[in-house]
Amino acid sequence: MKPLLKAFFLMTVFFLGLPLGAVTQTGQIEGRITDAQSGQPLQDVNITLLGTRFGAATSEDGYFLIEEVPAGEYTIVFERIGYQKVSRKIVVSPKKVTNLVLSLSVEPIGLDEIVVEREHLIGSPERLFNIPGSAHYLGLRELSKHEYNDINRALREIPGINIQEEDGYGLRPNIGLRGTGVERSQKITLMEDGVLIAPAPYSAPAAYYFPTIGRMEGIEVRKGSSQIKYGPFTTGGALNLISTSIPSEFKVSIKLLAGEDNARRIHAFAGNSFKNVGFLVETFQARVDGFKELDGGGNTGFDKKDYMVKLRLNTSLNARVYQEVTFKLKQTDEVSNETYLGLTEADFKINPLRRYAASQKDVMNSKHLQFQVRHFAKLSSAIDITTTLYRNDFKRNWYKLDAVRASEAGEKIKISKVLEDPVKYAGEYAIITGQTSANDNALVVKANNRKYYAQGIQSIVGMQFNIGGKRHEAELGFRYHEDEMDRFQWVDDYKMDNGVMRLTRAGTPGTESNRISRARVWAGFVQFNLSFGKLVALPGLRYENITLTREDFGKSDPQRTGVNVKRQKNQVDVWIPGIGLDYKFSPFFSTFLGIHKGFAPPGSRENTKPEESMNYEFGLRYHTDVLSLQSVVFFNDYTNLLGADLFATGGEGTGDLFNGGEAEVKGLEVSFSFDFGSQMGWPDYAIPLRMAYTFTDATFQNSFKSDYKPWGTVEKGDELPYLPRHQFYTSLGLETATYRIHISAKYVGRMRTVAGKGDFVESRSTDAHTVFDLSAEYAITPSNRVFLSVRNLTNAIYVAARRPAGLRPGLPRTFLAGVKTHF
Repeated sequence: MKPLLKAFFLMTVFFLGLPLGAVTQTGQIEGRITDAQSGQPLQDVNITLLGTRFGAATSEDGYFLIEEVPAGEYTIVFERIGYQKVSRKIVVSPKKVTNLVLSLSVEPIGLDEIVVEREHLIGSPERLFNIPGSAHYLGLRELSKHEYNDINRALREIPGINIQEEDGYGLRPNIGLRGTGVERSQKITLMEDGVLIAPAPYSAPAAYYFPTIGRMEGIEVRKGSSQIKYGPFTTGGALNLISTSIPSEFKVSIKLLAGEDNARRIHAFAGNSFKNVGFLVETFQARVDGFKELDGGGNTGFDKKDYMVKLRLNTSLNARVYQEVTFKLKQTDEVSNETYLGLTEADFKINPLRRYAASQKDVMNSKHLQFQVRHFAKLSSAIDITTTLYRNDFKRNWYKLDAVRASEAGEKIKISKVLEDPVKYAGEYAIITGQTSANDNALVVKANNRKYYAQGIQSIVGMQFNIGGKRHEAELGFRYHEDEMDRFQWVDDYKMDNGVMRLTRAGTPGTESNRISRARVWAGFVQFNLSFGKLVALPGLRYENITLTREDFGKSDPQRTGVNVKRQKNQVDVWIPGIGLDYKFSPFFSTFLGIHKGFAPPGSRENTKPEESMNYEFGLRYHTDVLSLQSVVFFNDYTNLLGADLFATGGEGTGDLFNGGEAEVKGLEVSFSFDFGSQMGWPDYAIPLRMAYTFTDATFQNSFKSDYKPWGTVEKGDELPYLPRHQFYTSLGLETATYRIHISAKYVGRMRTVAGKGDFVESRSTDAHTVFDLSAEYAITPSNRVFLSVRNLTNAIYVAARRPAGLRPGLPRTFLAGVKTHF
């Protein structure tokens, strides 16, 4: 045995010695690639040593590493779609590192860039500085810093965005732009890959479905006049989420993360492109038991699964008419144990993470299906056309507590009223907190069962032309769209039995809310990009023809025979003009100005008018490869502000729109970024500093009384609810080829929860708060990294909202860690 062990030991030493001997004759190549115009790191730059098997691709930070390269002279080539190809002669010396730092310049627009330009709001960071208006782009590099799966957190660094937190995870976010109102993000244009993505964008735009942000590779935001071509909501702006693209070469990426509250997450995709075909398969799955503490125990988290497939068929690049067809199919399944039931003021102070026993049955079950076919054709050197056929289906049943009865014949009291005054409604409050009810119909649980679909076709024709020796561009687009929301709801009764809810009466589907809302829309736009030397003008005109209808079958006709059906119809024709101007004083410094009409569709009630406003912005922009600064002032002058009755806002949930009269929203947006590493001439280090500030002053300009709860009785000069006057964001990072660390902080000022003015009243306001997030990442090898993040580093406790019912906390301190690999 001893001779055998000795032989094994000698063989092991021999084989281990082989690579050691080889290392003495090899070196390594490392470096960083950036965009020549923006100075931002470039990901997925393909790097090859001609005539060898050696190569690499840059990471999100622009770094690359090629190890164990035999000593000698080589030609190294750097390639990325949309950039000029660069090659260099290099010498690799034994046991030494060859360091390369270079920038790639954008090449004249090619086929891929045209496709991106037509379906995206911006396309890439380098386009930001040529847009005559306020625009922001978050790429994969920014999104992967903290590995957020919460759109609220991902948007923290963009100024001009207003957010009301609700569940701590961003499952059904409340997002507004420039004071539009945040209620279920229904006052902004939401898109995925350039296609409207709200459940029913016209007839029921409230975002009870929102795309999973963790699977996205980019976020685009456009505000002001430059976004009118997207519609239909043109007052504040548009938000577009960019899903994972089909890679240009074989690529596999896997991320496995785990954390507190039994959090688990996997994000994996694989894809490749060949001469005439490309594909991508992807899944994103996230689950967590939840951070709230349910009386009696239970899951308060969610389980969400996404699956997506993309397939592209294309002609050869040298075809007389280049064409490509891309198919996209996605499914999302979600089970979330979420509730509208918050806490009383007193209970929040004792334990802000508590959840009352009466919410133990609350759960949202939903399924979303998405299908898209996009065709692109380059008809000539000056004309291209992009056409998209789309269909979205969404089913959801949010089963949740709606009201409480303290006695058999007692009145149903809405949960929001109970929590606002637990002394007046002491009997109802006792039942909510688990005390045994004397009556069997104590807890009224509503099945908010709804089906939605949205489908249509949209096409954009791009044209380039010359006038007076200057090259200009024009886009002409149209969209035919129809959508529908079908409510078929019911109510169940429960008894509270010593903290346990017991079903006593099952309702009949269709006996609560039983109606169908529909929209049919013809829309079109024309927009020019006119270049006159240092001046660029972007005039545009949008048209919307909207027909909204509702059929209400009533609670007594669940079979929908139509014996007592009530119908209503509203029709709107609107022209939406706008113009943006951008003037470049130098390659680094420019100013822009925008004026456009704001619009939001009305409801189906005949007496409801659309939301209309005139909107103005003026901005200054300075940019070098080290420093970027943008400052924008804006003014939105509403002639008719709309509010929507939603359960999410503490209302009755009818979905009806309320006219709010005149309002003014004015403010300031400032964004700043600076790289200390580049400034100091440290090629191996990036030390990015980012800041963003938003000031918003939003007031009503007339007095009125509204049934819309967040407004109530309004006096001229009252401030709009859920709009903080001050928001501030800052982040600082340290990045190398091996590791990166980022810390960020977001301050949100106090917000009114009901329209008013003067000093804040505690019972009608949220808390001002500052939340820190920290993340760190270490590269074990160029393709394998470990990751750690901490959300809410200081464990700040604050009132994030007082709706839908009662006080709601923000996410407490939460840890998440895992591994990332790609090849």
